[in-house]
Amino acid sequence: MPHPTEQVVVLPLSTDAELRKRYMLIGEPVKGNVRFGLLLEVLDKLAEETALAYVRESHPEGRVVTAAIDNIYIRNAADVNRDLRFGARINFVGRTSVEVGIRVEHPATAQEPAAHIASCYFTMVARSTTDVEARSLVLPGFTPDGDLDQRRWDRAIARREAHRLSLQQAQEPPSREEYALLADMHGAQEQRGFAGLLARDCVTESWDRTYPEHENVPSKIFGGHLIRRAYEQSSICAEEVAPGRPVIVAVNRINFVQPVRMGDKLHFVSRAVYSGGCSVCVETDILRSSRDRTQIHLSNACVFTFVNVDDDLRPRPVPRIHPTTYKEDASYLAAHRRRAEHARHMQTKRSAP
Repeated sequence: MPHPTEQVVVLPLSTDAELRKRYMLIGEPVKGNVRFGLLLEVLDKLAEETALAYVRESHPEGRVVTAAIDNIYIRNAADVNRDLRFGARINFVGRTSVEVGIRVEHPATAQEPAAHIASCYFTMVARSTTDVEARSLVLPGFTPDGDLDQRRWDRAIARREAHRLSLQQAQEPPSREEYALLADMHGAQEQRGFAGLLARDCVTESWDRTYPEHENVPSKIFGGHLIRRAYEQSSICAEEVAPGRPVIVAVNRINFVQPVRMGDKLHFVSRAVYSGGCSVCVETDILRSSRDRTQIHLSNACVFTFVNVDDDLRPRPVPRIHPTTYKEDASYLAAHRRRAEHARHMQTKRSAP
């Protein structure tokens, strides 16, 4: 019997040829041939529906909006010829927000075992309406049901604390080791014959406009559409650095700063800010211009990490990106710290009994 805070969606890619074609990255039999941007749309909608079902138990007219995507970690490459199952569940309930965890997997079949594709965490905020007069709704308490629910609850709190600490850390000056790293990156640029990759040359931009087909709630644009486009632009930017094929390994963070309204013009600015080993970190901002051209605001701030691979999805090195300005230094350090923290986290998991 399903848990009352669960929602499940299955994409029947193995049997629906038209759906399978829509989710193909390219029309060739390559590994990992799935459009990740379209999966982001499914994830955002499922997170909304899961949170909304919980909110409306106490606020029947309530709405929910996506505040942030805290993490999406890709564990294995998805196979476009196999079904994809999205299982969503409420992990944590705060005063006015909920965390929705979503597990993406290939279900087991007679021929193949189940495969864990990704783990995702969305923060949704309960609102009275979607208008400018909307107020946050106070949610009833939520009691974890059993040991597994308690572990999910504790991990959600740990993720919130980790994000808070990362914001504090971003304001910290470089450590001795970090200063040496930056000095080395800047010093290399002073050498005669330097031909390295500069951060200012790793920038791509594009423009888009919103239409009624993108509407989710009245007069507001579907957040999943925005993050799909942000991802697609980020992957194009990553190709400026990765000599092979950049594939997504993590959505580090997406903040939903301001809603986008129908008719807004969108400016996507993607910057490859860091490369280390085989990975590339890309920051993408979405700027919205109102239809009457009187307002320009940041709508979304996104951070993606890609790994450069060959045809068999084996990691391959990428050239180093050299920051040149204080702002580029800050983005470089933030990505470097995230990479180091993830490495420490994975080492702790491997050494755990």
